[in-house]
Amino acid sequence: MDLVSLLKLNNPFGDDKRHAACAIFGMMNVSGELMPGEQVFAAMNNMHERGNGLGAGFAVYGLYPHMRDYYALHVMFTDVRGKTAAEELLRKSFVLEGSEPIPTRKTPGISAEPLLWRYFLAPLDTSLGEDGEQDLLMDMVLRLNTEVPDTFVFSCGKNMGVFKGVGYPDQIAHFYRLEDYSGYIWTAHSRFPTNSHAWWGGAHPFCLVDWSVVHNGEISSYGTNRAFLETLGYRCTLFTDTEVMAYAVDLLMRRQKMTPELFAKVVAPPFWEEIDAMAEPERTLHTALRVTYAGLLMNGPFAVVIANGEQMIALTDRIRLRPLTVAVRGDIFYVSSEEAAIRFVCPGVDAVWTPKGGVPVVGRLGLIPKPEHASDNVGVCVTACGGYRDAAQS
Repeated sequence: MDLVSLLKLNNPFGDDKRHAACAIFGMMNVSGELMPGEQVFAAMNNMHERGNGLGAGFAVYGLYPHMRDYYALHVMFTDVRGKTAAEELLRKSFVLEGSEPIPTRKTPGISAEPLLWRYFLAPLDTSLGEDGEQDLLMDMVLRLNTEVPDTFVFSCGKNMGVFKGVGYPDQIAHFYRLEDYSGYIWTAHSRFPTNSHAWWGGAHPFCLVDWSVVHNGEISSYGTNRAFLETLGYRCTLFTDTEVMAYAVDLLMRRQKMTPELFAKVVAPPFWEEIDAMAEPERTLHTALRVTYAGLLMNGPFAVVIANGEQMIALTDRIRLRPLTVAVRGDIFYVSSEEAAIRFVCPGVDAVWTPKGGVPVVGRLGLIPKPEHASDNVGVCVTACGGYRDAAQS
């Protein structure tokens, strides 16, 4: 087949836009001020063609201020018997401070939805401390997902929640009544599954103990990553490669307290020839990380937006095989698969740039990210006073 025929086969509509699967988007107000989701919904609609309606979802941080001291669990039940068994197991380790159906409404295009419930929990043992409570919660989530039939926990953390299912983003937002919520971090995903089936639990975001992940790409090292994680107590049962990314986030950044920068050096490390050329002590550090965490190197193309209650992180694989753009405007930090989606909801960004492969861009409460070197980034112009302005307006 000649090149012209191949291009026609891959792009039958003849347009000049090249798609690279799923859409991901994130928006954080680093001041902690709560924001409605309208900009996020609009940005996802702008990238509508990147999904195919087989999965979408949102993570929202700051949406349960009245229950901020309790762990919120969002659970899917495919049978009411799962709900009874799950509650029996939960009561062995937790006090159920609240239990209610997640508010939804009938939405065209949404069907076969499971029973969707949320719980607000506090550990029975009040002496555990934060780390002990979170480990208890992690173990409970994994047990519910693997030992209780007809049950899947799709969100767990304090003052945060994941809302996802099979549909397009606008349908999922309407179904879950997301216009009723506000948060200081929103992340979103529109799915175009390529090697795993579409089901409610397989939609993104993936969440474990405050941390959430939305992912565009394909992690071809899934088998190796899964084997490594399962030696440390994780159980992978969700039929998608993104699960190993979410569990690696929990292991490395929650349990082992790694910074986003160290986390990136594990899952998207420099090549060995780059490490060999480093000066000490960087060479020793990178070598130790490669050897110790060899099973968590993520091969294949990926771009992810990772969040917890304190920060939002943008990261791609080390050679940038999936698109990702970041931007800032005042206290707002944006991450998107496409720059167009950011400019659609915020035409006057202060700065927009393309992150380096394998290098995280991190927004934290009280700290807006800035490009380190203007010459290394796309679309950034640095003024003499040290501020940033949109290069398109320069």
